[in-house]
Amino acid sequence: MNNPRMRNPIQFQKRITENVELAKVIATPNDRFPDPLLGEFTFVGRSNVGKSSLLNALLGKKVAFVSKNPGKTKTINYFKVDGKFYLVDLPGYGYARTSKKDREEWRKVIERYFSERIWNMKILFSLIDSRHELMESDEQLLEWLQLLGIKPVVLLTKIDKLSSNELNKQISYFKKILSEYGIEKIIPCSSLNKEGMEDIWKVIIEALENSEV
Repeated sequence: MNNPRMRNPIQFQKRITENVELAKVIATPNDRFPDPLLGEFTFVGRSNVGKSSLLNALLGKKVAFVSKNPGKTKTINYFKVDGKFYLVDLPGYGYARTSKKDREEWRKVIERYFSERIWNMKILFSLIDSRHELMESDEQLLEWLQLLGIKPVVLLTKIDKLSSNELNKQISYFKKILSEYGIEKIIPCSSLNKEGMEDIWKVIIEALENSEV
């Protein structure tokens, strides 16, 4: 994939996202994961962090359903991009009104994903709401990822809700606290004004190119 056209994230995004489809939904323990293709880029975050909106903004079209009821999605959704790789939407976590049973079901789904697909995962994008301090459920996920040896790229969402001063303060805060988890890459982003989308595509392109070296 050492192609000059790949170097421009915007051109790359426009070209490949003309062909995007929901290729597979993993809803039960018996559902089989899809063929590996060139790999998968996985998105995980709290139920109300704006994950579906970000995926739609990243792809430039509405492919992920934006639920009005946080915590209801329990499936793993595989979006095939240009027949080459996947963007994977994991079910959200941390919704306060979610029952203990539902939290246990989420844990089983996530543990199955990481036990069976970590070999094909190129990048894990961990979405965190930029407006708040790191929440306990986010901390628990990051601690678990450390045990698995996974270093995610953190996407700070909803930055359009912050003033410039507030944003700078939050970025400084997250750089400091996320360094404790060994996280080096942080991308502030907004689904509303598309800020950060080009940087996310740069990460994806780099990973795709490195996989073919």
